[in-house]
Amino acid sequence: MLKKITLIIAASICWFSASVLADVLKLRDNAPMTYVVKAGDTLWDISGLYLNEPWLWPQLWQMNPQVDNPHLIYPGDILTLTFDSEGRPVLAVNKRAVRLTPQTRTTHKNPDAIATLPLGIIRPFLTYDQALSQAEIDALPYILGSNRASKSAAETQTLYVNNELLQGAAYAVYRQGRAYVDPDTGETLGHETRLIATTRVIRSGSAATESSAFEPAAMQVLNITREIRQGDKVIPAYESQSLPVHFLMTQPSTPIEGRIIAASSDLREMAKMDVVILNRGEQELKAGHMLGIYRQSPTVVDGRNGPVYLEDATKLQKLMRDVGGEAIEMPKEKVGEMMVFKTAEKVSFAIVTQTIAPVRVGDSIGNL
Repeated sequence: MLKKITLIIAASICWFSASVLADVLKLRDNAPMTYVVKAGDTLWDISGLYLNEPWLWPQLWQMNPQVDNPHLIYPGDILTLTFDSEGRPVLAVNKRAVRLTPQTRTTHKNPDAIATLPLGIIRPFLTYDQALSQAEIDALPYILGSNRASKSAAETQTLYVNNELLQGAAYAVYRQGRAYVDPDTGETLGHETRLIATTRVIRSGSAATESSAFEPAAMQVLNITREIRQGDKVIPAYESQSLPVHFLMTQPSTPIEGRIIAASSDLREMAKMDVVILNRGEQELKAGHMLGIYRQSPTVVDGRNGPVYLEDATKLQKLMRDVGGEAIEMPKEKVGEMMVFKTAEKVSFAIVTQTIAPVRVGDSIGNL
C-alpha cells in the first residue's frame, strides 16, 4: 500500500513538474533585447524573433498592464526584452514619445496596429468566402440578368436581382463550388462559395402589390473576377465592417480530432501561410485556436520474411498468394501547426503557421 501511495505521489510530482516546464518560455538564442516595430510586420513575425513557438506570445507579453490592449502594437513602437523577479522573460512596449510608469495607461487612436497574421492572405476569407449549406444557398437571392443580355457582365454593366435589396449597400456575387465532405462519415458539411464579383445597389427594387408589378433590384458591378452568370447568388458584403485581424492565440480547452478536407488552392501540398479547411466547426473551434497537423505513418506487416509496408504486402499477396504476419499500425507524426481564423457551422478555416513537412489534404488535426 505504501509503495502504491509513493508511486502516486511520484507520478503527481512528475506531472506537476512537466506542467511547470511546459509553461516555461524558451527564448531563441538570438532573441533581440530591443526591436523597433516596422510597417508590414505581423505579430507572428515579431513573436518568431523571440520564441520557437510564436503562438505563446501572450505569455511573453504577460498581459502588460501599461497598455489597454497588449495585442495592439504599432510601427515605431520599441519593444524591450526584460526579466521579472522570478527570471521569466517579459516583452514590454515603449511608445515613441511616451514614458510609461505603472500608474500610466496609454491608449492608441492609430488604426494601423499590426495584424496577428498577414492580412492580405486571410482578408478574402474574413470578408467574402463562405461555407454554406445547400439550404442556405438555395434561399439566397440570385442574378436574373443584366442590362445588355450578354453572357459576361463587365464592370460598367447593371445586374438585376430577383429580390429587394438595401439601397446603396455592397453585395458580393457568388457561385456554388465544391462540396466540403467529411472523409470519415461521408456527410456533406457545406459548400464552397466562389466570389465572382462585388457590386453596389443602385435601386432597391420592390415586391409585387395589387397595383404594381415586381421590380427587381439593380446593382452596379464594382469589381469582377470571372464571368457573371444568370443564377449566380447574391450575399451582403462585409468589406466596410471591422475585420477580426487581432487574434488571441490559445489551445482548445477540450481534445480535438479532425481532418484537413480541402485547401484554398488546387495544389497537392500546402506550405506555411496557406489556407486549409477543416471538418470541425464552431461548436468545437473558435478563431485563434492553435492546432497541430499530424500524418499517419505507413502500416507495416511483420511477416515470415521480415517487415514490409502494407501497400507492398498487398502487391506481394497478389503474386505469392500469402504473406502472413501481423499488420502493425504505425503512430502519427507531427508535420505542422495552424491557427483557426474563421468558423462556420460544420467547417473551419485555418492558416498553416509552421511546417516540418509539406501539409496535405487528409492530414489529421489535433491538440498541440
